[in-house]
Amino acid sequence: MNNGGIHLLRLPANSWRNALSVRLIITNLIVILPIILLGVYLYNWSYANASNEISKNTAAQLSYYLEDLDHQIEWLEIQQYDILQDNDLNKLAVTWDLMDNADKKASIDYLLRRFTSIKKSSVYIKDIYVHVRTIQKSISSSNGVDDFNQLSFNYLRSEVDKKEARLIRYDSSLHLSAAKYGGKEGAPIYIVQIELDMDKLRESLQQISVYPESGSFLISNRTGYTLASNSETPQALQSYAFAALQTKENTLVTRVGDKNYHIDKAYSEPLGLSVVTYLPESVVKKPLKGFTNWAWVFALTSFCAIVIYAISTFKFVHKPLLLLVQSFRKMEGGALDIHIDHEKKDEFGYLYNRFNQMIKKLQTLIDQDFKQTMMMQKAELKQLQSQIKPHFLYNSFFILNSLAKTGDLERVQLFTNMLGEYYRFITRNGADNVFLAEETRHSRMYTEIQTLRFSRRIKVEFDEIPKDMERIRVPRLIIQPIIENAYEHSLEKMTDEGFLRVTFDMDQEEARIMVENNGDSPLSDEQIEHLQERMDSRGESGEMTGMINIHRRIQLTYGEGSGLFLTRSDLNGLKVEIRLKLKGAGEIA
Repeated sequence: MNNGGIHLLRLPANSWRNALSVRLIITNLIVILPIILLGVYLYNWSYANASNEISKNTAAQLSYYLEDLDHQIEWLEIQQYDILQDNDLNKLAVTWDLMDNADKKASIDYLLRRFTSIKKSSVYIKDIYVHVRTIQKSISSSNGVDDFNQLSFNYLRSEVDKKEARLIRYDSSLHLSAAKYGGKEGAPIYIVQIELDMDKLRESLQQISVYPESGSFLISNRTGYTLASNSETPQALQSYAFAALQTKENTLVTRVGDKNYHIDKAYSEPLGLSVVTYLPESVVKKPLKGFTNWAWVFALTSFCAIVIYAISTFKFVHKPLLLLVQSFRKMEGGALDIHIDHEKKDEFGYLYNRFNQMIKKLQTLIDQDFKQTMMMQKAELKQLQSQIKPHFLYNSFFILNSLAKTGDLERVQLFTNMLGEYYRFITRNGADNVFLAEETRHSRMYTEIQTLRFSRRIKVEFDEIPKDMERIRVPRLIIQPIIENAYEHSLEKMTDEGFLRVTFDMDQEEARIMVENNGDSPLSDEQIEHLQERMDSRGESGEMTGMINIHRRIQLTYGEGSGLFLTRSDLNGLKVEIRLKLKGAGEIA
């Protein structure tokens, strides 16, 4: 057998699950997968750790930012209160009409200097206003004295009266405001307004956004005012930042567009302000990028290792095993001319060598057994050939004597010729196999001899052998002993008329010779079945020895399915059918 071309065997559907190579690959996967899963776990753990650490630092930073902003607003409120209680401002608002121009100018200059000094004390002050209703003037650190701003006065008055928040949203910015009441009119004499510098607040927000692409928002919870650290921040992100205020979690992850963002928040109850920061998830994962790359390298390397391992297992384990299994299958089918070539001196080389030796020993044992069996069969055949039953010989001489007394010389000559030809056929030591036509001719001659003896009470119907069956080679003496058995054990003992019939039949698969008689008594189905069992058994006894010998010789020659088969005849006796499988060991010359 050449192991160069190996075809996959038609194994059962679940054989691949039980294949050694598949189990080895699964074992390899079981070993590698936990390592890969551990890597995934470490990656997720590192990511969660980094995310939590960033969120923790951001929360601390936001809290510090709001505390500092609260301190700054408290200081501004103190300055605002000082302005509100300033004597010169009160005097200016009450006695404006009584003051001369020099006093008016001196008071206004004083206020402007003070406003400027306060403005310079904090980077968060953009401007300081005092709206004096009694003199219909608005004084500003940046614009000086101007006409009374009734619109600002009314809006700020309404917000101050509400007392809902310390910081007031007005004209897209945040303000501090306080009112001075006096007189009977119920309206404020003047209102102090400190406008916060949104640019400076934005700069302060930028300082807490230390990561690339990160940013922050300052949001007034009551008014919804939002100040972004970056003016180019997408509006959608601002909406998500404001929506984050409605949740209880201080840290959450949300998707905006095609990116995921980490959002952290902190809230100041005194200010009514929240600070929300956003950070792209890619920034959080950036320190893990090297780990990710190595993880992919490891995964790819593991995959390549599994593929290489699978190919190697198939080549060095599965393929040699398939060759061995295929050889065993062929051996089971009866092929013993098997030889496995394997150049490598490995475990499979050892197995193949032992397999080859086993095949040789098995073939030797089979040959020995076959030869012994054939020798026994030949010995039995010789025994059959040498058997000249006395009563048949005596009867033959008795018939010859009767013919001689009657002077029927022609029939004497015919009978002696038939008798001589009969004994010549059964005693000759020529080939073991003969043509079926010759075997049939000998059997017909035997029936003709018996007809001379029992012509009055035994009728014989012997069909002509078909032309297609004449050249079939068969073992000698397979028909005549069956006919002889019918005479000896049935027809000779019958008191009524006996009948013997020999017919032939053939198809593409087998040739059949049927020998049947009417018998002296009906055979039951159980009796026929018992006779067939004795035929198929290895034991031999009595009158069945010759029949069993024929049955085995036919089986050895023509293979399984050939031999003698006993059934009930439609003549109400025994029918012996000789089957010759044409695709077996027999041949047609």
